[in-house]
Amino acid sequence: MKTLIVVSHPYPEQSHTIKSLEQTARSFSDVEVRNLESLYGNDLNNFDVRAEQIAHEAADRVIYMFPVHWFNLTPMLKAYMNTVWAYGWAFGPEGTALKGKQFQVVATAGAAEFTYSHEGIIECTMDEVLSPLKASAKYVGMNYQQPIAFYEAMGADAAKMKSFKEVLVSALSV
Repeated sequence: MKTLIVVSHPYPEQSHTIKSLEQTARSFSDVEVRNLESLYGNDLNNFDVRAEQIAHEAADRVIYMFPVHWFNLTPMLKAYMNTVWAYGWAFGPEGTALKGKQFQVVATAGAAEFTYSHEGIIECTMDEVLSPLKASAKYVGMNYQQPIAFYEAMGADAAKMKSFKEVLVSALSV
């Protein structure tokens, strides 16, 4: 299965977990990794839309990998989706480029899993936080897969980082 992983992190210099997961993903021959900040800096308006669409078209599975940023996507990833998932390409008249593809989120969070529960401070789960992505994927006809969330990612020790990588490797090996 050909997989496209779109990576975004608003603070790449602080991105230890995302960087480690990105490196792990790059070790797979059937995975293309596109790091938005590496490709476009912080310019929210300078995407090579056609190149990004071609990358999506070539994939059977699309994964967006990012740290949950104020309980949302990163600003870069949101701008990317607004631009790349264009009317007439991803949806609308004849816009079916993403239809039938698998879509999955791999997200990191600095907080503990309890924070992302109905008993925690934000009183909602990670699935609920990511529901706009689920809605977007379903709207364009993608098959939304259960997200993978890595909690307490900031300052993760070697053992925790190893377990994060093992989960990602398992998911990419399917």
